[in-house]
Amino acid sequence: MLLLIENGEVFNPKHIGRRSLLCSCGILQIGVDARKIAAADLELDVLDAGGCYVIPGFVDPHANTVGAGAEQGFHGRTPEMTFEEIIMAGVTTQVGTLGTDVVGRNLKNLLTKTIQLNQKGMTAFMYTGAFEVPPPSITESIKHDVALLQEVIGTGEVAISDSRSTAPTVQELARIVGDTKMGGMLGGKAGVTHFHIGEAKTRLAPLHQLLDRYPFEPHHIYPTHITRSRELLDEAIALAQRGCHVDMDVVDPGVGKWMRYYLEHGGPPERLTISSDAQTPGAGAASLHREFTKAVHEHGFELEELLPHFTCNVANVLKLPKKGRIEPDADADLVVLDKDTLQIRHVVARGRVFVRDGRFCDEPQPDPSRQTQDLATVET
Repeated sequence: MLLLIENGEVFNPKHIGRRSLLCSCGILQIGVDARKIAAADLELDVLDAGGCYVIPGFVDPHANTVGAGAEQGFHGRTPEMTFEEIIMAGVTTQVGTLGTDVVGRNLKNLLTKTIQLNQKGMTAFMYTGAFEVPPPSITESIKHDVALLQEVIGTGEVAISDSRSTAPTVQELARIVGDTKMGGMLGGKAGVTHFHIGEAKTRLAPLHQLLDRYPFEPHHIYPTHITRSRELLDEAIALAQRGCHVDMDVVDPGVGKWMRYYLEHGGPPERLTISSDAQTPGAGAASLHREFTKAVHEHGFELEELLPHFTCNVANVLKLPKKGRIEPDADADLVVLDKDTLQIRHVVARGRVFVRDGRFCDEPQPDPSRQTQDLATVET
């Protein structure tokens, strides 16, 4: 079945005005004449986006998909995420990380959960490795994981400048970045190393040293949790100016103020991403949409200015050219937001409607052998 989204103000993420979108698994056409569609007598599902914005689905680069916690005892373990809560938050692409807990959870848990999310209809990836160095792997090495396992997009979250880290040397970090990069080259993936940044005074010094001492391209180094202090954010701005993407999580409310500081102090807007860090205490999938809404209503961001940090910037650092944008041949990952409240009305992932009028609806899986119908009659 084809999907037609009508009457919405479309952001791709730039504002392109009121457009109708014709979709299958991907976006087939922007600016469709509904009368021609009707005349073609195609099997069609229609979503009314009147009074709404149509935006790309959120791309979340950092979530604890199989749960987090246990640092204060096992009673603090948080549960794994559900497909419904992820989709209801407007997230259509997510990258999972194992994080601190490599005792009660492992990479095989994360891999099978990632496969499940993909099979249900969204797009999911994961990082191999964890906080500790040397990092764990599923196969014989992180390089093989990245190269051979389609769900694995890079290594992370490797902890530095944190009392919970294993205090890796810059040389050890260089080996991880190099192996991840090579795995990405062999597997045709981003091959990024995702770094957890703690509260120690060394802050981002190890990453600046990596760039100073080794011939790594900046886009292979991707730190997160950069809003722990103003000093850390200043160092992150300097790192972004060198060509790295940097990530803010939304665990602590008020990410809008940090975004404003980043942009007003020379941070390249195209290199800033926002993540949920979901399932850490106090944060879930819904936190991403909550802070997105607050950035508009409380911090004065224009939608066009804000959207890239939640969509195409993430897709760019992760080398996902069909994600985070609304254009022909991009994946049909779309969120329809009420213009006044920015509440989620509809969510479409890979062409399937999973949220309709604010309610989750897990529709039957379409037949994958069915081919898209010929649209020649529509275009004439």
